[in-house]
Amino acid sequence: MLLTAEFWVAVAFVAFLVIVWRVGGFSMMTNGLDSRAKRVRHELDEARRLREEAAAVLADYKRRRTEAEREAEAIIAGAREDAERIAAEGHARLNDFVARRTKGAEAKIAQAEAQATAQVRAAAADAAVKVSETLLRERLQGAAAQDLLRASLGDVKSRLQA
Repeated sequence: MLLTAEFWVAVAFVAFLVIVWRVGGFSMMTNGLDSRAKRVRHELDEARRLREEAAAVLADYKRRRTEAEREAEAIIAGAREDAERIAAEGHARLNDFVARRTKGAEAKIAQAEAQATAQVRAAAADAAVKVSETLLRERLQGAAAQDLLRASLGDVKSRLQA
């Protein structure tokens, strides 16, 4: 058994472990592993902190987006209300304008009717006077007839024009 290779490998391994222990290799390895564990723990803490910050920023952006959407909806609703109000005002102004124009046109029509009626009356009066004058001339003769005719015609004319 002392001559087997496995035995001598085991002896060399134990000797190596004793030398490493004497030199302080185990304490250096444990210190290195401990410092690495601390560094990993610190990195994990930093990653957790960054994750929490990112979650907070994400929540803030979601909140801001929701607020912006609400503001946009409010602006759109206000714009619609303004558009409806302006359209109603424009419609009311248009109706008022049409009503005023219609009233003015009706007044002009009434004035034209009155003027036409006056012209027809004047023409009828002139025609009646001429017919009366012709009839009276044929039936009445002399200076007295002419004076009566003029007075009568003037009277008829003034009554028809009134």
